[in-house]
Amino acid sequence: MFNQFKTIILLGVLTGILLLIGQVVGGTSGLTIAFLFAIIMNVGSYWFSDKIVLRMYRAKEVSKVQAPKIHAMVEDICKKAHLPKPKIYIVPTDNANAFATGRNPQNAAIAFTEGILRLLSEKELKGVAAHELAHVKNRDTLISTIAATIASVISYIAFMARFAAIFGGRDNEGMGNILELLLLAIVAPIAAVIIQLAISRSREYLADQSGASYLKDGSGLASALEKLHSHKTPMRLGNPSSSHLMIANNFSGRALLSLFSTHPNHNDRISKLKSLKF
Repeated sequence: MFNQFKTIILLGVLTGILLLIGQVVGGTSGLTIAFLFAIIMNVGSYWFSDKIVLRMYRAKEVSKVQAPKIHAMVEDICKKAHLPKPKIYIVPTDNANAFATGRNPQNAAIAFTEGILRLLSEKELKGVAAHELAHVKNRDTLISTIAATIASVISYIAFMARFAAIFGGRDNEGMGNILELLLLAIVAPIAAVIIQLAISRSREYLADQSGASYLKDGSGLASALEKLHSHKTPMRLGNPSSSHLMIANNFSGRALLSLFSTHPNHNDRISKLKSLKF
């Protein structure tokens, strides 16, 4: 419940930044244009992001005949979570990872890399699958798309605002102080990214808890997270912009500051999972 509330607050703050920068840069008309731009980007991302991501990772759909154990595992979790069964994909990479995508539970897909299928035990893989299916049930793809889109719009408007400040802006009506505009144009996109990442971390904690609740056991996912952290290899496919979808962010070999990470600290996640009671 706390993570759900936190997500709502963070999305509200993100929207507030968009409103503020749109108003400062272009007054009422600027605000309207920013909203229209955000809506168009959201609709496009909502309908096509799953196809783009799966293609980006060269994911191949597998049938029951090709991967009977994976299909049986996913079917079992879906029954427990009261979810329709998603399409199942395999990603051809040694990197150990998994992700879920799709605009809603009826049009979802779950993907496992060849690396994670080799690395994890059956119990650990089931914990990972439950986590990813929790993202589907919690509509995290939609939420992360909205957050990413709003942050992108803020960054775009801020980029235009810097030009406006450098070249003297427009007339005084609705423009405000040039230094104020320049400061807002620099600070707003940084704040937007930080909030977007905070939303991503909140959804990860929620998916951990939800996935563990489907299985009435958090130990499988906890063990999987320990293995994934100790067997990090760089992701050769895809793009860091999609790192929030992954069970583990392996795009960089160096640890990022927690403030700028798409995922919570793995030790914190493991500790919370081990403390869960069912």
